[in-house]
Amino acid sequence: MAKKKALEKVEKKILITGGTGFLGTHIVRQLLDAGERNLRVMASRVPEWMKDAGVKAVEGSVTDREDVARACRNASAIFHLAGKVSRDNSDATAMNRIHLEGTRLLCEAARESGVGVMILASSSGTIAVSETPEEIDETYPQPVALISQWAYYASKYYQERTAVENFDGDGRRLVIMNPSLLLGPDDERLSSTKPILDHLGRKVPYCPGGGLNFVDVRDAAAAFISALDKGRHMERYLLGAENMTFAEFFARIERLSGVPAPSLRVPKRFATAGSTVIESIFTNWGRKSPVMTTEVEQAEHFWYFTSRKATEELGFAPRDPQETINATIAYIRRNFLGEGVF
Repeated sequence: MAKKKALEKVEKKILITGGTGFLGTHIVRQLLDAGERNLRVMASRVPEWMKDAGVKAVEGSVTDREDVARACRNASAIFHLAGKVSRDNSDATAMNRIHLEGTRLLCEAARESGVGVMILASSSGTIAVSETPEEIDETYPQPVALISQWAYYASKYYQERTAVENFDGDGRRLVIMNPSLLLGPDDERLSSTKPILDHLGRKVPYCPGGGLNFVDVRDAAAAFISALDKGRHMERYLLGAENMTFAEFFARIERLSGVPAPSLRVPKRFATAGSTVIESIFTNWGRKSPVMTTEVEQAEHFWYFTSRKATEELGFAPRDPQETINATIAYIRRNFLGEGVF
């Protein structure tokens, strides 16, 4: 009986924008496994396996008003995951168009269609980043001056504000989810797991001095689904498994993969200055730099936080980080490098 009631809570007319991405794929799979059959996925192309499972495909863009209106029609809840991930500040225009304009159009169409709930996928980087290794929570003031240096995090910050300004009132509920670096299997586009690919390919030139947080994509997906019923209006939820320095992170990958971690250490001021020079040289040559200043700057900061709120309110239960790293390595080797290549 309890299981039947749980399924009844999930059974809504659910739209998932960006549902073919890394996180979206896992949300779709978990909803299907839970018995949900009234799903609609909006993306530029929806894979056949989703269509075969009964998912309704809405092929289009969140930046197109007509596509968005068509996708929202008769929907009762939305997981808004559509976005562009880039550490290159030259992609700012494209990211702002998707994250800000797309979110505004979606909110407007959702209001007109009577959508009651929106779960917005943001990033822990809109709040949990600091020059020192402090454990941040949802009450921490958003470091706008800092994240404004980086186009991706700035666009996600303003995406949150766009949603807050355009999806409120008349009983609507907006929940903002802030996962950290997503790791785990099935990242077909390497949108999030590329740091591990770079390690396995021995392309990490040095060990940064900062620290990161990451979370298994499967655990993040479960928290997003839980937020559909349990998430509170206008609240944000940080989702992460563990805080660790980059040295600790690469050491774990080394133990599980056998590929040596980068041993070179470079003081922060030299790392940043050096990356600026290298990027400038490659730009003058008309070529893409192998080292991006924004990535180096970010890696010298600490992205630490606590997920206590999500644990208490959403039942968020991240698995052992070792399992997540191992699953990511196995997936990348099998699909991109060939098993046993190292």
